Amino acid sequence: MKLRAPATPLITIDPYFSVWSVNDTLNSGETMHWTCKPNPITGTLKIDDVEYLFMGVKANTKKMVQTDCDINAMSTIYRFSTDSVELILTFTSPLLLNDLTVLSRPVSYLKAELHGLDHTSHQASISITVEDDICLDTHQEHPTKGESITIEQGVACARMGSTLQPVLGKVGDDVRINWGYFYLTAKYGAPEVHIHKEGEATRLEACATLDTAGQNSTLFTFAYDDVNCLQYFGENLTGYWVKESKDIKEILRRAYLEYDAIVKRCNNFSEELVQAAVTSGGEKYAELLMLSYRQVIAAHKLCEDKEGKLLFISKECFSNACAATVDVTYPSIPLFLLYNPELVKGMLRPVFKYAATEEWYHDFAPHDVGTYPLVNGQVYGGGTKLDDQMPIEECGNMLVTVAAVCLTSGDFSFASDYLPTLKQWTQYLCKHGADPENQLCTDDFAGHLAHNCNLAAKAIMGIASFGILMEKLEGKEEAEIFFETAHKMMESWVQRAANEDGTFRLTFDQPDTFSMKYNLIWDRIFDTKLFADELLEKERKGYLGHTNTYGMPLDNRATYTKSDWLVWSASMMKNKEDFESMVEPLWKAYHETESRVPMTDWYDTITAKQIGFQHRSVQGGLFIKLLVDRVSK
Repeated sequence: MKLRAPATPLITIDPYFSVWSVNDTLNSGETMHWTCKPNPITGTLKIDDVEYLFMGVKANTKKMVQTDCDINAMSTIYRFSTDSVELILTFTSPLLLNDLTVLSRPVSYLKAELHGLDHTSHQASISITVEDDICLDTHQEHPTKGESITIEQGVACARMGSTLQPVLGKVGDDVRINWGYFYLTAKYGAPEVHIHKEGEATRLEACATLDTAGQNSTLFTFAYDDVNCLQYFGENLTGYWVKESKDIKEILRRAYLEYDAIVKRCNNFSEELVQAAVTSGGEKYAELLMLSYRQVIAAHKLCEDKEGKLLFISKECFSNACAATVDVTYPSIPLFLLYNPELVKGMLRPVFKYAATEEWYHDFAPHDVGTYPLVNGQVYGGGTKLDDQMPIEECGNMLVTVAAVCLTSGDFSFASDYLPTLKQWTQYLCKHGADPENQLCTDDFAGHLAHNCNLAAKAIMGIASFGILMEKLEGKEEAEIFFETAHKMMESWVQRAANEDGTFRLTFDQPDTFSMKYNLIWDRIFDTKLFADELLEKERKGYLGHTNTYGMPLDNRATYTKSDWLVWSASMMKNKEDFESMVEPLWKAYHETESRVPMTDWYDTITAKQIGFQHRSVQGGLFIKLLVDRVSK
């Protein structure tokens, strides 16, 4: 990979169990939780009586030389060397979207391989040490304890956790888990795991012996049993992984047993994804997808409700920690539509459940269903208060997303279960969507905006989406009224939104302004043919003209942009070259930014600096070009 990642994924399971390196080399700083609070993991290799550091920070220890770092969809591969040996580290989080059993396991791997460089055999001892910050919100927040665990012969294991165990006791954005238990294991090379105590603090150390002429590899796992992971309308839920076994020890046994087969599947998926992405959007586009893949999935938690229906709950990371946020789901869905639409249904179920309660009395869709990890009802904008809602935004998002998941899965029964609610939201758009009042859209950081052209475009696509659903469920005659309404709104939109140069405005009442019309991409994906190609030709060319060093701004009001909307807008281009021209500055922004955080989606197009947000699931929107090309084929 040529891209210098702003942050490199190491362990990526869910919003709480997520460890990254934010440095150019793995041994030039502490490893971090995605929030960039320390989750220190230290790695050393002792060879020929000299101790070398390859991960984290350790005073008075000589550093190995990092010679390479490569990132694919599910693995990060580092190479280190001394004068006599090469050490290869492969971190793998097997987030296989077509295998929910493996996907949901709270287990991440680290394989270490030692190779000689001087035609002489060498023995070495390798050590991985994990501090108890990984199971606390803040450093030394609570006393912790450790204990040795028996898994099976040949596997060494210990766990540690808080002595208080305040399960689901803390909510919010910049917080980390402080309940449950972290497990460190090792297999191969006569492994051992030691428990170290310093006052009320604990750390675990896994050790193994490597021999370049014999057993030259060992395998570590990092695992986390979170006991209860979410509260869902008052009921505490466990992770989906307990369907396989409620015993984390059994999960670890299976994880070791299946390692080779799992890694092969992960690598095959990555290779296929790279090939598809290069064909669709070029090498730099492919690298953006490699970097974003694990981040997107690990911003969710997979569970089932008490009826056994799938739930896939997002955390709105470094935004406000809302759970199951509709306008975070909407940009994320391209990845999941491509590889497992059932997960999109799992995102939508909490919204429909909440909208059906007496608490939600509005005739439009809610924004969210709680603050992670408590999924009990909307918190954004004061809950149900009207002032800071996003009525057109969320109605359009829900309608487009339901149509997309039904078309992709070929199963329209999901929509039929919620048809009265979907019709109500469609009627809201018919009444209010043509010229939006002063209100927020998903880009709420830009403030309230009246007469928003892009928001009106979302309303049009939302109404057309309901037409698609009605055509499949009730027949063409029932659907026609909604297609006609969408078409009439489109004709009015074109007249009122047009600039003199043929591009379209930010708002209907502000001539000579611009904005990304990213919502129109669904007209192409759904083949609804509302906005003719010739109508959008100058709009698309205008995007290239507005592009700065690090990308096209979201609109004319500021120089910042959103990565997801940039790629959606680029995907409206009719040829690959123009798409690459829009996406290359985005690649450059991540490559050169001084903001060393897991991929931000909100940054400045002049400086490449992060404005806000990081580690958000919306980067799933980067996969939309693959979705467009799949549909076109």
